[in-house]
Amino acid sequence: MDQTLLRAYFGTIYELPSAEGTLRVSLDGQKPGPTDELPKLLKGKLAIITAYNPRSMLLPRKVNEQRHQVMRELLILGCYRVDACVGFEDDPEGSWREPSWLVHGIDRDEAIHFGRTFRQNSIIYSEEGRPELIVTDPTCDEIGTSFPGFFRVRQ
Repeated sequence: MDQTLLRAYFGTIYELPSAEGTLRVSLDGQKPGPTDELPKLLKGKLAIITAYNPRSMLLPRKVNEQRHQVMRELLILGCYRVDACVGFEDDPEGSWREPSWLVHGIDRDEAIHFGRTFRQNSIIYSEEGRPELIVTDPTCDEIGTSFPGFFRVRQ
């Protein structure tokens, strides 16, 4: 995977809904800390997946919204709890925001399958507080190639 794209993914801030309120996190933490210090949400099994802009190709808003809604419905049919979340760049001048789904309890292979089906470059998957960026597009790298990250809770 291109190093610039990889850095952008790791620096993306995600706003995740949690019982304690909105949680802002990125994957660019410096080192693995004790997972017992992480918010409860981040200790479970989860994925962050979107259907927007497949293979980084900008699509019209209406098309993106329709694709994203279809993804949500399929995830719910799979009996997953799905919450809306958003990813955005960590730049005060930046305007990039991409709606995503926070999928609770999904298995790694199924999350990869959703990313591949909706032609995403990658997805985020985490279990027991250990997030990883996983390639789901063979034009970026071999499917399933994983880049481990560390949660960084942001204020």
